[in-house]
Amino acid sequence: MAKKSKGVDDRTSGGGLGGFLGGLTELVEKLNELAETGKQLSGTGEIPDLGKQLKGVYGFNVKVGLGDDKVKVEPFGNIRKDTTSGQTVVQEVREPLVDVFEEEDHTLIVAEMPGISTKDVKLDIRDDVLTITAQRKDKKYHKEILLPKVVDKDKVVFSCNNGMLEIKCLY
Repeated sequence: MAKKSKGVDDRTSGGGLGGFLGGLTELVEKLNELAETGKQLSGTGEIPDLGKQLKGVYGFNVKVGLGDDKVKVEPFGNIRKDTTSGQTVVQEVREPLVDVFEEEDHTLIVAEMPGISTKDVKLDIRDDVLTITAQRKDKKYHKEILLPKVVDKDKVVFSCNNGMLEIKCLY
């Protein structure tokens, strides 16, 4: 049983192994809730002490019961396992969290890119692949998205407000 001190539960206070296990327990509870409700769960975090110029950002998005029976886990951020060395590395470019919504006459893409504005975003479309690139000061993002249909470059509009990029691909 976890000790309580001044109203703080050691399992979730973030300290050491108890904080990790408490967080893991909370994740399992949330996944069970997702299985019952068919909603989604996201989590993010930063690792601040990787050097003055280097920050690690990690996160995941778990989707359950959205049109099929499969659980879909989508990682994002800039912490990856190097395929050559097998070591965990912090990359300079982050992969943003992206949601794709297929509508009757368009596809809507929503990407979370904190610190980015409209003028920082560059889009490239080649057939059915949309590439998002954005950079502002030390924040760099890159993501390739497979679209459900081929889209004409002239039929793509986007806006960015408070780091939330919305891209509408019209058919």
